[in-house]
Amino acid sequence: MTDPNVYITLALSGLAGLAMVVAGGLSGWRGWLTLRRMELAAHDGESPLAPTAGARIEIADLKERIKKLEAIAAGVDL
Repeated sequence: MTDPNVYITLALSGLAGLAMVVAGGLSGWRGWLTLRRMELAAHDGESPLAPTAGARIEIADLKERIKKLEAIAAGVDL
């Protein structure tokens, strides 16, 4: 194992592995920052993820329909 090519290959492989780990960590960090920005924007009411009044009404309507369907399935007369 005195061949210099072995050491160069091991060093380059280690460097490539380290670069992949760093790139993955950086990608995760950027994703986490994006998530935090969206959460902060939701508190301000500016986020597209914040439910609008129309969406809330639609969800309430869907919940009411589900209750009616469950009652029908259970045989309860409304």
